[in-house]
Amino acid sequence: MLIGIGLIILGFAGMAIENEIHGIYSLYFAPLMIVGGFGTVAYGIMKTDPNQEFGEHQADQAK
Repeated sequence: MLIGIGLIILGFAGMAIENEIHGIYSLYFAPLMIVGGFGTVAYGIMKTDPNQEFGEHQADQAK
């Protein structure tokens, strides 16, 4: 998730630094970095540990 957050920050910073409407970086590369960052963060949130089991057995042990 930290990589995704870093990509989002770099994308927005790149757009702010170049500050041109028709600039190559702010028009093409920075938006791709931002979308990639959001995708990476979403993947990090949705990913589950394959060794973790959800069920009644673990709920009974937790009590």
